[in-house]
Amino acid sequence: MLKNPALAAFVAGFETELSFAQLWIRRMERGFELRHVADRDCDSAMLRLLGENDIRPLAQFTADGAFRPLKSAPNLQRGWRAAPRDEEALYLALNQLYPGAVADWFAAQAPQPPVTSYREFTGRQTGMYRVTTHLGDAAAGAVIQACCHKDFCLKRRLWTVEGLAPDAAAVKSAIPCLEPCAILLESARKTARAASSPA
Repeated sequence: MLKNPALAAFVAGFETELSFAQLWIRRMERGFELRHVADRDCDSAMLRLLGENDIRPLAQFTADGAFRPLKSAPNLQRGWRAAPRDEEALYLALNQLYPGAVADWFAAQAPQPPVTSYREFTGRQTGMYRVTTHLGDAAAGAVIQACCHKDFCLKRRLWTVEGLAPDAAAVKSAIPCLEPCAILLESARKTARAASSPA
């Protein structure tokens, strides 16, 4: 069986422990342990042990029961731990908590990461999202700054629009954002529609 190169690089990138967005990952004698980074120093006995089938539901809702449409939002529940038995189980757990994060992290290590700018992304849109191409750079930048703020998304934005720099490495997390997401696109659509509506 061929080894996943993204997973191999990710696991080789830390010796004992790693903070990854709101996760704390620690190597154990056998396998790994995952928990919320804010629970790093908690007694393990005080944390609910999750099975493989419990991880995806955890990522779906906040502690208050609200749905989490954006899995990279900084509102992951606390009070749990998981014990992936090997690298493959770790990869599965990470993909449930932060879908595609390891693959995107690996892609971002390339000399020329596969980043899609706002203009490239919106230029491919059709139908009701075609209007997003009409936003000027300043307006698009304002939408991006609002939607991609660290209070709403922990991914480090590598793409941009003219006049707006990508996110600095220290501002967010190690999870890269390689292109605009559906939530950003919808916000840009609403802004463009509002701007074109008669006063």
